[in-house]
Amino acid sequence: MRKINFVFAALLIIAANAVFIYAQTPPALPEAPRYQLPPKEIIEAFDAPPLPQAILSPSKQMLALTWRHPYPTIAELAQPILRLAGARVNPKNNGPQRAAEIYAVSLKKIADNSEVKVMVPPQANISNVHFSPDSTRLSFLNRKDDRIELWIADTATGRARLLSGLDRLNATTGDPCDWLRDNKTLVCQLVPAGRGPAPAESTVPMGPNIQETSGKAAPAATYEDMIRTAHDEALFEYYFTSQLAAIDATSGRKTLIGRPAIFDSVTPSPAGEYLLVTKIKRPFSHLIPMNGFPQDIEVWSRSGQLAKKIADIPSREGVSLTGVQTGPRGIHWRQDQPATVLWVEALDGGDLKNKVPFRDKILGISAPFSGAPAEVAKTEWRYAGISFTEKGIALLSETDRASRHIRTWILEPGAPPRKLWDRRQDAAYENPGTPVVRRDSGAAGFGGGGGFGGGGGGGGAIIQTGEYIFLTGTGSSPEGDRPFIDRLNLKTLATDRLFRSDAKAYETVVAPLDDDAKTVLTRYETPIDPPNYYVRDLSSNSRRAVTDFKDPQPQLRGVTHQFITYQRKDGVKLSATLYLPPGYKPGTRLPVIVWAYPREFGDPDSASQITGSANRFTIVSGYSHLFLLLSGYAVLDNPTMPIVGPGETANDHYVDQLVASAEAAIDKVVDMGVGDRDRIGVGGHSYGAFMTANLLAHSRLFRAGFAESGAYNRSLTPFGFQSERRTFWEVPDLYAKMSPFWYANQVKDPILLMHGEADDNSGTFPIQSERFYMALKGQGATVRYITLPFEAHGYAGRETLLHILAERINWFDKWVKNAPPRRSEKTADNQ
Repeated sequence: MRKINFVFAALLIIAANAVFIYAQTPPALPEAPRYQLPPKEIIEAFDAPPLPQAILSPSKQMLALTWRHPYPTIAELAQPILRLAGARVNPKNNGPQRAAEIYAVSLKKIADNSEVKVMVPPQANISNVHFSPDSTRLSFLNRKDDRIELWIADTATGRARLLSGLDRLNATTGDPCDWLRDNKTLVCQLVPAGRGPAPAESTVPMGPNIQETSGKAAPAATYEDMIRTAHDEALFEYYFTSQLAAIDATSGRKTLIGRPAIFDSVTPSPAGEYLLVTKIKRPFSHLIPMNGFPQDIEVWSRSGQLAKKIADIPSREGVSLTGVQTGPRGIHWRQDQPATVLWVEALDGGDLKNKVPFRDKILGISAPFSGAPAEVAKTEWRYAGISFTEKGIALLSETDRASRHIRTWILEPGAPPRKLWDRRQDAAYENPGTPVVRRDSGAAGFGGGGGFGGGGGGGGAIIQTGEYIFLTGTGSSPEGDRPFIDRLNLKTLATDRLFRSDAKAYETVVAPLDDDAKTVLTRYETPIDPPNYYVRDLSSNSRRAVTDFKDPQPQLRGVTHQFITYQRKDGVKLSATLYLPPGYKPGTRLPVIVWAYPREFGDPDSASQITGSANRFTIVSGYSHLFLLLSGYAVLDNPTMPIVGPGETANDHYVDQLVASAEAAIDKVVDMGVGDRDRIGVGGHSYGAFMTANLLAHSRLFRAGFAESGAYNRSLTPFGFQSERRTFWEVPDLYAKMSPFWYANQVKDPILLMHGEADDNSGTFPIQSERFYMALKGQGATVRYITLPFEAHGYAGRETLLHILAERINWFDKWVKNAPPRRSEKTADNQ
């Protein structure tokens, strides 16, 4: 009996201890939020491989097709970066934080469609693909963990080899290499040999960080990633300093050029005998990005000897937001001559408020750069650009901000200027197109980036055949966009239309394939035909396919879309593209998501002009709102939201015009029998997020909103935003009226705020969403606030993008698609 009692007592003690131990165990912590996934059919469409991008060779005989990985992982975005002077760089390899992620390249001959694969390195991570000027070679960068390499391929065989050897390229300021016209030499920026370890930051500060000004006005936009400390300055100097070198594409032999410096840009002359060099120097600004730092602009010989110092540019701090610097600016090579430098100087002190007969003058100086600069022209308005034809005829453009007009003049030696165009810059129907340039000079300048217009060609001279030049454009019209190529006679100014896209297709002219533009390369697509490249014979009006890309997202072919037009109550004509989900039955009313981005216009007619096309092939990628189509929504995409007013006054009626545009859009989709007025949501990114918050603050038109990376308190962007150039102190009431933060108490419908934690866009600091969320929460609004780790203004990580798609579906399903009917307006307004 005693034994049993002893055992029983022991069990009681053990149980009591167990209870005690359990009671002392801390409660489980709530699980951290995890990335969500949207439905399976959306993931499948999301993961469809993107169509290859194409680069036309300077010879116009082949295309370089590039295939890329579309989305980095969040682990890749989480790699350490430096945020210095407005740039984001990878300190391990001296390259940009994010690159093109190309993994394969092939070369397709246009004549017979034969194709050669380029033998890229293992685990290739390629960017900056360029042809040599004669198209016999292809250069590209390959990004590795600890370096960026230069590779070169033979375009006839596709064989590729490493050209940079043990040297590391420095790509912190952009594309580090450029071809010279001799077709065998590349000028590149290298990490200086023998560079020591990066400056170490002291764990104990030696003192405070101090900025000071002495009465000189220095208005500036609000920029991210600025230099903040002396250590930042040291890091900037360390990582951004490069050594120029000429690399022989045949032998790989390297010849150093000049001394190391921080190069903002390096551009070979058209003949390849000189380099136009922009060097950044101290003092480094803590207020503006590196392109506003003090600079020395010089012409060097190929060996690095100083041939001419063009300018010593001071810091751009203090230049007004509507003004320009007073010294030389816009310095560049003249495209039609071997070595002539052009630049512009302000004649009005750089300030539009000063009344002067001429605002700018254009100057030039030619090799050997020993004489004085010669004046090329003066402009009554602000200089906007100058280009030359192959025969030396100049096209000079100037703009007037007050009237929102742009004029282009023809300049010929020994003749007075002749006006070519005088048009409203906002009027899409008046855009005459862009002159076609020859892309074979090799003088692209560092900072290019592939795509059409890359290809080692750079900004060459305008092609001129006899008295003619050629113009290509989007071709906006009341029918929508219909791309074209025109022939313009520079003597008579008469224009002949050589080709215009069919009314049932969208066919853009990539480039003429001969100097008479009798054949052209086009990119053709329709709502059912994926984009492909064609050779079009304009004399016979026939075309032949060069590529045969297949539909990457067949699950979207059930989607239909149409271009719609309607009118605002003040008479301004509006337009949009209405997308309907697969299997839509006419007459069925659907939940509709309106996704938009407002724009400013100087006059109602320009604002009413139609842009866009219903003939595009639907491809959806990234975090596009069009993925909502696979969840049963109709999407009103890019409905025009024009903010109209002359001069600087457009925003004086921003809210009223915004709400009126939204009302007109909703009325249209409801009148069409597509939309359910009680199930309409709204969303947008950046200025579209700002729009979304304003619509919810000043109307009850929408059941819910989705706002990505917006700015909501304009007092935090006091020196202007978007196209607004009046300051907070000039129009404080306007800044308040346009700031939804000031009207947080009026937001009665649910809103989701989303922001990248590493936003790099001017004005949209993450604190904008953080403070707006606090204001909404304090006022009792229904709001969800999401921040995205390691994401910038444009979101990129695969996990992030899929999570956004899931969040968007869940949010709109809850608050729009499945929302109960509204209570009466009186009851709703008193919530």
